[in-house]
Amino acid sequence: MNNKLMNFYKSHKPYSQFILFGIILSLLPLLVSLGLVKYSLLTTVASILIYSIVALGLNLLLGYSGLISLGTAGFMGMGTYLTAFITADLGLPFELALIISVAVPMVIGVLTGLVSLRIEGYYLAIATLAISEILRKVFVEFDFITNGFSGKQAQYPKLLGFLQLDRNGTYILIVFFLILVMIMMHNLVNSHTGRALSTMRGSEAAASAMGINIYRHRLLSFAIAVSFSALGGVLYMHFVKYTYPNAWILMLSLNILAVIVIGGIRSISGTILGAFIVFGVPDLILKRLPIIGSIDGAAYIFNGLLIILVILFYPNGLINMRFDIQKNFNKLFRRGEDNNG
Repeated sequence: MNNKLMNFYKSHKPYSQFILFGIILSLLPLLVSLGLVKYSLLTTVASILIYSIVALGLNLLLGYSGLISLGTAGFMGMGTYLTAFITADLGLPFELALIISVAVPMVIGVLTGLVSLRIEGYYLAIATLAISEILRKVFVEFDFITNGFSGKQAQYPKLLGFLQLDRNGTYILIVFFLILVMIMMHNLVNSHTGRALSTMRGSEAAASAMGINIYRHRLLSFAIAVSFSALGGVLYMHFVKYTYPNAWILMLSLNILAVIVIGGIRSISGTILGAFIVFGVPDLILKRLPIIGSIDGAAYIFNGLLIILVILFYPNGLINMRFDIQKNFNKLFRRGEDNNG
């Protein structure tokens, strides 16, 4: 009986960790209302969580499929404009806007996957960047829908047609979707599909020889990555309540790419850690330092230096630092035992 309980716990351990992580994150609005933390912290953490969702999709594409994309920002922006148009202009429910705003970019993601069947590597990166720039141009030129450079507004979501969320409620909704995406990612990468993607990343020839459908899995990986980007865009739009074309540029795509490189490729927890470093460290830590925080742009310069140091000393991601800490701790503990002996 004990063995059965132990096996059950091991098999469900990641889920319990994800849920516990979500519960801890959900306490932040309470801390803000009690005055224990500043109100601005809620906005920063919400942004980190939104970009974590987007980066998890890119991590699946790059880490497990071996495909690179620089079009993340464009698809995220598309999600913001679609949900704003559907909810604010058409007056349709948030749930319907969420489905459409994720499904339409997903279709474009599948078409991008078709492009990846012919090109890869740097050429694929350039092709996805071109798609992102086309989308950004659409955001500017289709001003009768997007309002052009003036930007577009939306409101906090209303669930089920009657439950109007405020800022705190929308934050809880972001936490819910993050935990849901983490669970989906865990199930996917540990399934037959995840193993097929990993095999395809190592060698497409070997994957084909094993009977893996390269065509289908490439389309699937692009569809999932783009849908996570669009989902992040929807949540961003209804939390920030504003979007404009210049927010969805190449720099954002590069920052999201930096998230998974710094945190750890093929790691869910590493992606969350990377998002905190890239999008959280400048605002939460560096800008609050005495000298660095008083100089405009200095926080981002030091954050860039931090990223370079991480890549130099932890090329597999900062999440692997825990193994070095554990190794050093074991050496120190073993040395103490030898001295006592």
